[in-house]
Amino acid sequence: MLLQEAVKPISYVKAHAADIILNITESRTPVIITQNGEATAVLQDIASYEEIQESLALLKILAISRKDVEEGRVKPAEQAFADIRERIRQRRL
Repeated sequence: MLLQEAVKPISYVKAHAADIILNITESRTPVIITQNGEATAVLQDIASYEEIQESLALLKILAISRKDVEEGRVKPAEQAFADIRERIRQRRL
């Protein structure tokens, strides 16, 4: 579906909510809702929403990791694992 076909005024969404939701769920194509001729909201299926949220979370982790590398807050993997083993050993004592 073309994005232009996915743009619907709020009055249409109100009148056809059940059909729109069924179509969104089946096609996984979002609907852009307009109000007074301006795009104001996006309606999408929950699976797509969850995938986007997961992708954003991963991107945030990558951004934090990149910042840590740039600021020198890194250590070799061998050292990191040795530190973890030491912490576990200390907790067992």
